[in-house]
Amino acid sequence: MSTTAGRAAGQPDEESRRGAFSSRRVFILAAIGSAVGLGNIWRFPYVAYENGGGAFVVPYLVALLTAGIPFLLLDYAIGHRYRGSAPLSFARLRRGTEGLGWWQVAICFVIAVYYAAVIAWALRYTFFSLDEAWGADPEGFFFGEFLQAGDVEVTADVVPGVLAPLALVWVAVLAIMVLGVQRGIGVTSVVFIPVLVLAFLVLVVQALLLPGAGAGLDALFTPDWSALTSASVWAAAFGQIFFSLSVGFGIMITYASYVRRREDMIGSGLVVGFSNSGFELLAGIGVFAALGFMAQAGGVPVGEVASGGIGLAFIAFPTIISEAPAGALIGVLFFGSLVIAGLTSLVSVIEVVISAVRDKFDTSRLTATLVVVVPLSVLSLVMFSTTSGIYVLDVVDHFVNQYGILVVALVSMLVVAWALRALPGLGDHLNVHGRPRVGAGWRTLTSVVAPVGLAVVLVLALRDDLTAPYEDYPTWLLLVFGWLLVVALPLAGFLLARLPWRAGTHLDGPPPGSDPAAPLHATPTADPVPGNRPVTGHDEGGLR
Repeated sequence: MSTTAGRAAGQPDEESRRGAFSSRRVFILAAIGSAVGLGNIWRFPYVAYENGGGAFVVPYLVALLTAGIPFLLLDYAIGHRYRGSAPLSFARLRRGTEGLGWWQVAICFVIAVYYAAVIAWALRYTFFSLDEAWGADPEGFFFGEFLQAGDVEVTADVVPGVLAPLALVWVAVLAIMVLGVQRGIGVTSVVFIPVLVLAFLVLVVQALLLPGAGAGLDALFTPDWSALTSASVWAAAFGQIFFSLSVGFGIMITYASYVRRREDMIGSGLVVGFSNSGFELLAGIGVFAALGFMAQAGGVPVGEVASGGIGLAFIAFPTIISEAPAGALIGVLFFGSLVIAGLTSLVSVIEVVISAVRDKFDTSRLTATLVVVVPLSVLSLVMFSTTSGIYVLDVVDHFVNQYGILVVALVSMLVVAWALRALPGLGDHLNVHGRPRVGAGWRTLTSVVAPVGLAVVLVLALRDDLTAPYEDYPTWLLLVFGWLLVVALPLAGFLLARLPWRAGTHLDGPPPGSDPAAPLHATPTADPVPGNRPVTGHDEGGLR
């Protein structure tokens, strides 16, 4: 039964209350800011190197075109048509699926807690680059003097050198989120994304001028065509695309709900998808040019210095900075890029939670931001400014990415495509103003190819984790911060779905004006106050 009751005279309509991006350009930059994160810089180059080098481009592009962009368009269609946060959009799609949206919100909450810590490390290392504070032993400095990591155990011993930058990150996040969708997230993206691209272009040029850069690029791009016969290489390509595009866990649904009704969501999705992949290739060139220099300086093959993740950022690159001409400039550009890429991704993750709270409980922007960001920052500071923070972060990140994001993405895709049979209606919505049009090919890719790709990635990841403990961590650590957390996320999501919606929430199908078969601006049947949403007890032409 619909709970639409109409808002009091003089109150803003739902979309005015929620906020919106001022233009398509702002939305695209915000979506690119979410997609381009730490993984583009420190994950893609190493994944490509390990999986066939230049030949990896083939499965990578196949995965982008057959799974990544189709899934991105699915998220866009849900958010843009149903005009709400992930829980509200799923509730409007079908009431029983609201829990999927809250599952995504719970994942974003957990990611935000630890993601801020990595940004804080990068912020500190931006300044360390100026005087090469890590000395002759970057690895020993990172785990020892900087993080003060000891035995693998959970402690309450605070590390002041991490606490201060982490607190600064949360102050910045709080300010951005309070300002709202356009003045906060939109303006941040409009300013920071061009700065990020410019800074990384300068970094790439500087890296290409280093002695040995060519050897690094040869190592990255020399194709191993035999790798194309390996299922694990194709799984790595699909995994990289899903991790990279910010699809499947509420971000793009939320952002799409802030886009004006008449925008071309298909064209926007293509721009975001190819821009994200273009930045990854740029990152690969810059990173491996620098690693080629490091290998030549050490008189070893590139393979011996190549690494990904934290090892690349906080151990390999400081070594390069210490040895390279203009090393301080390279360091500031590299770690500054990590800070910017991380911050634009972090605000998108937190917006998923804030948007859901606002939709569910009808709170102001300020109230919702404080309700969400204050607990997040306290948990983050308590858990990840301690000597055990690095170990907890590593485990949580691994399990939330492998069995949080990928599982909810797979489940939600199967539910939408097969249980609800909603793809035809969502495709119609995209086609109203979108070009090129989507049709049976998109529906096949979204309902078959993308789920199969996700399932293969999950099976291979599960096989690896069951074969040997992740990073040989103690069983109790993997159980508490890994497997139990993965189980708790969907439980939390479906429990939150049982909470009642705020009075006046339209839950039966798309809100008026959102359906491609209906006029974009519905004629009010009641509540004649200008700017107010018409009061209806049903949604004509909605998906069923």
